[in-house]
Amino acid sequence: MFLSGRQTEILEIAKAEGRVLVDELASRFSVTPQTIRKDLNDLCDGRVLSRVHGGAIFPGGTENVKYEARRSIAASEKQAIGRAAASLIPSNSSLFINIGTTTEAVGEALLGHHELMVITNNINVANKLRIFPSIEVVIAGGVVRGSDGGIVGEAAVDFIRQFKVDYAVIGASAIDTDGALLDFDFREVKVAQAIIANARHVILVADSTKFERTAPVRIGHLSQVHTFVTDECSIESVRAIATEHNVRLVETARRPS
Repeated sequence: MFLSGRQTEILEIAKAEGRVLVDELASRFSVTPQTIRKDLNDLCDGRVLSRVHGGAIFPGGTENVKYEARRSIAASEKQAIGRAAASLIPSNSSLFINIGTTTEAVGEALLGHHELMVITNNINVANKLRIFPSIEVVIAGGVVRGSDGGIVGEAAVDFIRQFKVDYAVIGASAIDTDGALLDFDFREVKVAQAIIANARHVILVADSTKFERTAPVRIGHLSQVHTFVTDECSIESVRAIATEHNVRLVETARRPS
């Protein structure tokens, strides 16, 4: 397909950041939102971007976004989610933290806690927490995935099964409208399932862009978690599932009524 100069630049931004928003692009290029919507529609018709509410994402929903690009998607929302989830975890407790940019945000927000035991398959979390003497870090063994520093495979699963912890912090690449929690790598999913099975309280952390994506491998279901921390949940079916199964829903962008 033929791309204009502006469309080429929009595509490069989407590749770098994983997501572009109509209003931000309109301001950046000093054009109307209608012009940007037409650009995005052309790019989506050409199947180089996928349209979502308010903008578009790169790549398509069934493909994973590179880990470094995922860090910049909804970055401020992830930081708020991280702080909210960390506030639910008391000092003097044990917890799992699995791989993911949002779970990393939780790890960063835990730095003020004391006497924590953190078991993780996330090299990035382990590296950030290891220098704090009040936090004991236990890292899983197994295959290290080069793309994101996640430790996956049967050895990691067997390692996780040795523990029974107070809390688990898990993420997901996508959340379906029926409450299914989804990911891309079946090896990572096996670790996440072991984490869920061996924690007394499971905290799911995921920003609202995860409602706009899909992934092929099922981790589990929203009904298996105790608390879901997100910036905003506008999917009524997901809210209904949370209510039906007594899942506490924490929305960091929603003002208290």
